Amino acid sequence: MLIRSPSDIPSSEITPESVYLKRRQFMQGLGAGAAVLGLGLPAAGFAASDDLRKALDFSPAIQAADNPFYTDEKAASFSDASSYNNFYEFGTDKTDPARYAHALTVDPWSVEVEGHVAKPGKYPLEDIMKLMTLEERIYRLRCVEAWSMVIPWVGFSLADFIKMFEPTFDAKYVEFTTLRRPREMKGQRSAFSTIDWPYTEGLRMDEAMNPLAFMSVGMYGKTLPNQNGAPIRLVVPWKYGFKSIKSIVKMRFTSVKPKTSWQGIAPREYGFYANVNPEVSHPRWSQAYERRLPSSLLRPNRIKTEMFNGYGEQVAGLYKGMNLRRFY
Repeated sequence: MLIRSPSDIPSSEITPESVYLKRRQFMQGLGAGAAVLGLGLPAAGFAASDDLRKALDFSPAIQAADNPFYTDEKAASFSDASSYNNFYEFGTDKTDPARYAHALTVDPWSVEVEGHVAKPGKYPLEDIMKLMTLEERIYRLRCVEAWSMVIPWVGFSLADFIKMFEPTFDAKYVEFTTLRRPREMKGQRSAFSTIDWPYTEGLRMDEAMNPLAFMSVGMYGKTLPNQNGAPIRLVVPWKYGFKSIKSIVKMRFTSVKPKTSWQGIAPREYGFYANVNPEVSHPRWSQAYERRLPSSLLRPNRIKTEMFNGYGEQVAGLYKGMNLRRFY
């Protein structure tokens, strides 16, 4: 996902991950070691000594072929998932979140709920955690940039969370807002950023109430690392990754469709729905295939992208009769 306008960027500059990684690995030197080259991921990883996450008490994912909350596809390692991602609040390089997110304070934390609900208010995360039952879900994550990972998340159903606030009949959409704290979030201080902070995203209510929609407070059995959206984030596995907003501080229930951050920046490239769709290309690249991480130059892991990221059985009905080329 790139910030500059299409006219600023030739298609040749949309760097395939393999090329990007080759460049970074070369720059970081051969001393990074064969293990890093084998992963095809940046050497700037998340050292075990940096892991301050807390273990969570949760129900493991049920390993069954017909369980939509589980996949037996190979999961990315924690090191990979926590060292290569987008979180522009900390910078635009894939390694910036892991490098700079340690400055973020995530305790205490609260989520403000407003709009068309019977129970608006500011809810401390510690109180939310007492009311929710944690479970593990192993989901595919497909980035709009055509790379993907499998990640074991820990959290709770978004639908159960929403029911706590008793939305009214007028609640047709829910808007999510990320924390805005420039003194701790380096990317929000950047003079070159084109994002109008804070970052916002949105879902239709029926999307938000779908059983797949998930609020994550952890991954790989422990609390979320800051660079992955601590302490609470959204996970919507049938949509491109930028819909899964991180470090959420507000949920607003509205009767009109909210305008999301990426719609404001590049509406021709990033629509409100952002469903994974191999038949609708991004204006500057195809979405037919993806690079499943880990991937390397010598062993590229290129696979076909599935409609709705393989979750069509669970979500296709939400969009029945819609023109998905128009409503991308």
